[in-house]
Amino acid sequence: MTSKEFKIVHETEIEGTPEQVFEATHGATSGWMWPMEVEPKLGGAGPFGSTVTVWDPPHRYANRMDGEGGFFNQLEFDISELPDGKSWLRYVHSGVFFEDWDNQYAAAAKHTAFYLHTLGQYVQYFAGRQAAFADVQGPAASSGPEAFDAVKHALGIHDAGAGGHVSLTIAGIGTVDAVVDYLDENFVGLRTEDAMIRFFGRNAFGAVVGMTIHLFADGADAEAAGTAWGAWLNGLYA
Repeated sequence: MTSKEFKIVHETEIEGTPEQVFEATHGATSGWMWPMEVEPKLGGAGPFGSTVTVWDPPHRYANRMDGEGGFFNQLEFDISELPDGKSWLRYVHSGVFFEDWDNQYAAAAKHTAFYLHTLGQYVQYFAGRQAAFADVQGPAASSGPEAFDAVKHALGIHDAGAGGHVSLTIAGIGTVDAVVDYLDENFVGLRTEDAMIRFFGRNAFGAVVGMTIHLFADGADAEAAGTAWGAWLNGLYA
């Protein structure tokens, strides 16, 4: 098995203060990625067995994990203050892939852009709020090369770009009115008044179509939402 290092660098402006962005990177990850626990100090425990290697609130945070055969995975967040209550985020993800390097790199780079966009949406619209989180995976039939088109068709959107609106009815939830805040070949992001719903065309990278639901309303039931959206997603491939 051969290994090869990789490095993904992504920079973006965020509509929020460095304090808000910094808090989101470690203390509110369920709002834009998935739930993770971080011990907020240098040397503290990070997600997936990593260690906090840089802790400089509200500007710098990094974690790293090492493993056998030269494996490592490192995440770095560097946050700068901009005028008008905005921030500039420089994110670096580096590590080692052991197989299928090109496909893994492409998947990681494209996911990075989508996740950091979602981070920006979280800070701009939901900063400081914890999310009830659900993760949904499609059936095996959603792994085909054109599988993600079924999601876009069901949502009534096209590849013209973000900024439009969608309205659909989900059994068990009701009517969902949302802004399309992200749209490209592999990903769709929807934002409502109290939620973000993210769709992942991972069929392009050898997996199944998936989605995550981030609910910010008080008392939101993530399990019920996951069940309802899961039935909708699976129904697209029945």
